[in-house]
Amino acid sequence: MPAICHLYISPGHNYRGHHGQPAGKHPVVEVDSVECVASQGLVGDRYFAEKDDFKGQITFFALEVHRQLCEKFGQPGTPPSVYRRNVITEGVNLTTLIGQEFELQGVRFLGTEECKPCYWMDQAVAPGAEDAMQGRGGLRAKILTTGTLHRDGH
Repeated sequence: MPAICHLYISPGHNYRGHHGQPAGKHPVVEVDSVECVASQGLVGDRYFAEKDDFKGQITFFALEVHRQLCEKFGQPGTPPSVYRRNVITEGVNLTTLIGQEFELQGVRFLGTEECKPCYWMDQAVAPGAEDAMQGRGGLRAKILTTGTLHRDGH
């Protein structure tokens, strides 16, 4: 079973709706646990109850990819929160979950598509990050069952 290394929520959008403007200032908050609500999203997150059948009710990102990007761009102190993904995992190739149902800590999900990187990644991580993340931007998913995810070790 993959490890959950970090869990994040954010109350507002820093990039969506900010095209041609500076990024927003909403914090990304690391939490020890988060409530997943079927068909709705994560309680307290900006995408909670976004719209019916929303493909990105929860997002995942691989810690392995984060480490590779930090090394590539010489940014060893960059926190994994910069990607603004909800769940940072270790030990699973997230692209293999696209189109698949899967379970994590008793909660069921449907992997819907890659969480494609956008030009904001060049600002959040380092110039060139958007290109470096192509095909490795993480996973968007729907929440199929209500339950709680916990950061491993908590």
